[in-house]
Amino acid sequence: MFHTPDYYHDISMRLSEVLDDIGVNENIVMKRRRANLLQETMHVITSRAADRQVTQYRMGSQSEGTTTRGLQSDTDILSCLDNVIVIQDWDVWTPGKGNLLMIQNETTPPGYCLLQLIRNDAPLPFTQETGNLSNLFVKDTSGRILFKNTILDATLFEGLQRQGPSAALASAGFLSTDIVTALPCKSWPQSSAAWLNQQETNIWPAAEMKKYAKTTRCFVVGVGSKASENADFEWRISTSLAERCLMFNLNITQIRIYILLKMILKTYINIENLDKETYISSFMCKTVLFYCIASKPTSVRKECNILNCLSFCIQTLNRCILAGNCPHFFDHENNLMAGKNSTVVKHQLLERMSNLIPCEGISLFGIQIDKLGERLQIKLNMLNEVHHDIPQPEN
Repeated sequence: MFHTPDYYHDISMRLSEVLDDIGVNENIVMKRRRANLLQETMHVITSRAADRQVTQYRMGSQSEGTTTRGLQSDTDILSCLDNVIVIQDWDVWTPGKGNLLMIQNETTPPGYCLLQLIRNDAPLPFTQETGNLSNLFVKDTSGRILFKNTILDATLFEGLQRQGPSAALASAGFLSTDIVTALPCKSWPQSSAAWLNQQETNIWPAAEMKKYAKTTRCFVVGVGSKASENADFEWRISTSLAERCLMFNLNITQIRIYILLKMILKTYINIENLDKETYISSFMCKTVLFYCIASKPTSVRKECNILNCLSFCIQTLNRCILAGNCPHFFDHENNLMAGKNSTVVKHQLLERMSNLIPCEGISLFGIQIDKLGERLQIKLNMLNEVHHDIPQPEN
């Protein structure tokens, strides 16, 4: 259990009030979620009416309701191509679809796979490259025709820029929109499906959440591992819908902790204009939050414990950076930090993290996003004035 100093309670309660004031409350969170899910539904209706085999999902902070105006979070769209299907067994080959066979072996990094091209008329592999399409396919040493993720470069519209698996669309005066093209899997890959079947004693995630996660789609997206020599024809496995399910089941205190983590990162850690693939991402923060929630009893996740829980998350993130390993929550073999941070960047990150530990609330005063630090200072000053005005008992 946490040992919480008395002033942690006061700071946590005032911090909760500040976050409520800037829109991190159940009402606004639910409005954001409903708006994004409604946009998903509208897109499905218009796509089916126009006979387009594409399904769009609204992902990330905007759809989760885990953002504020000051954070200026991008809009993340996962665009699923429904005329293609990724299979793991030959017996689920589907006629009328572009079938691709998922390959995971000793050469593929955890969390990634290769996609073998399968014939449309029969469950048989292609044995030779088709025409002059070296930018689409490659033949490996086993003679398999593999689908390259660089095909996504050829699908970019004017004004889009590729960054990792996404294409960024930026317009003057508007927040950026990141569009990720994804291919749906017939079933969850075995490496991630193992998480669904684990019999754990942890209360979170609850059995109902895992049961629902089993029903969600799994995808592959076009980006290879930073630590791999075969990055051009590797595909990353995405369980983003199951992750969204977990986020939708967080309480408001947990959402506030996650938003505070992102504010701290933006203020103190990712302070240079680094490549998004090298610094500490919000997805790593989300993963750390999942582990922290799963490792602590429900009684800890209270409004009066925000500062203590935040400190625990920061310490956990620091240990991940120190070890150079942030395991994916669904696939523990998949290191989200693999090949991302050089020794120099790692030392810089650790130095910046050291200034945040222990997290006693001081660093929060320096956060200018949504004037959080200023608002917190005002709240605490008002609390001190109230305490000073209370008559003290006579001896």
